[in-house]
Amino acid sequence: MTLWQKVLLYLGLLLIVLSFVWPYLNKIPFGRLPGDIYIDKPNFKLFFPITSMLLLSAIISFIFWLFRK
Repeated sequence: MTLWQKVLLYLGLLLIVLSFVWPYLNKIPFGRLPGDIYIDKPNFKLFFPITSMLLLSAIISFIFWLFRK
């Protein structure tokens, strides 16, 4: 099995798992964590999820670390 076949297989499995847990993902405050910047002014809105991006990066790094072992 080549690398690309493994990547596609794992992505497919990930999509299947996400489809089962999708209804429960809305209850997680991801994107509204303390440290996320949200500025709402007239004619200007800025949302910069710093904390959410750091958490997501740590989770993805951990998953890739597990697959490398």
